[in-house]
Amino acid sequence: MPNKMKAAVLSAPGGPEKLKLTHVDLPWPASSRDVLVRLKAAALNPADGYFRSFGPYVSSAGPCILGHDGAGIVEEIGDDVSSVQPGQRVCFCNGGIGGTYGTYAEFAVVAESQLALVPDSVDDASAAALPLVLITGWESLYDRARLAAGEFVLVHAGAGGTGHIAIQLAALRGARVAATVSTEDKVDMVTKLGVERAIPYRSEDFAEAAQEWTAGHGIDVALDNLGAEVFRKTIAAMSPYGRLVTLMGTPGDDENETAYVNNLTIHNVMMLTPMVLGLQDRLDSQAQIVRQGLQLLAERKLQVEIDSRFEFDDIVAAHQRLDLGKASGKIVISIAA
Repeated sequence: MPNKMKAAVLSAPGGPEKLKLTHVDLPWPASSRDVLVRLKAAALNPADGYFRSFGPYVSSAGPCILGHDGAGIVEEIGDDVSSVQPGQRVCFCNGGIGGTYGTYAEFAVVAESQLALVPDSVDDASAAALPLVLITGWESLYDRARLAAGEFVLVHAGAGGTGHIAIQLAALRGARVAATVSTEDKVDMVTKLGVERAIPYRSEDFAEAAQEWTAGHGIDVALDNLGAEVFRKTIAAMSPYGRLVTLMGTPGDDENETAYVNNLTIHNVMMLTPMVLGLQDRLDSQAQIVRQGLQLLAERKLQVEIDSRFEFDDIVAAHQRLDLGKASGKIVISIAA
């Protein structure tokens, strides 16, 4: 094994140009329960742009390597690893918040329990793009909101990475799904994924459209991944006793205290919390979600939309695409042939 690996290191908080390709020490061997993965692909998420711009959550003396999602081939295993073997294809969500190296690198060291075996029918790009957004959608709709068949669901930014997976998870549960999109050309995309009512929010008031679509019933479950203004507007779209899930933090009620009056349940979801706080049982549960998602991919019950693909050497261009905020689906970088 080489003792160095190529990685995109964050030289300082800032724009995409702060990502510098260099060589760093390969952190292997590690613990007896760890696995060395030779990465084939990694995916970008909005959180990557946040950490790049403002710095990581976890400080460390070593280089900061971003990237949470990765897919590759098991290269070596620790002495006590039994569930995977060298040569097998795996994917995972791990690292990228500072401290533990992320997936913008040739190799990743990952705990055995956090790996998911990739079925032969699932390609590297899809496997790399799946984990974070699947975990986010699954925890939001299934674990926190307890979505049930027949309920009305509103997914914001439906053509985005999290949004397009959340749409499919809601449809798989038997819910009726509406989604907001930024442009008319994204209507077809979300409709094919299971959306019954697509709402181009620049030309329609989404709260009024949701109330009309549900014949005044309101939205039972909403997923906000846009922030305070959209969160407060969504309150007006909700049914009494509805559940509003936000990925952006809770900004408070609207000026009429509608959330309070209508007994809305508000859920905060940040799927990186187990990594930030070192909650191994939660990390293991998230890996189990990824395993179920891979099975859905293999059965063609779920699909991952790939917006664009970049070579590893073009990581800066990939982040420039990320910063535009216009991606339909996920941005993926190819790390090895």
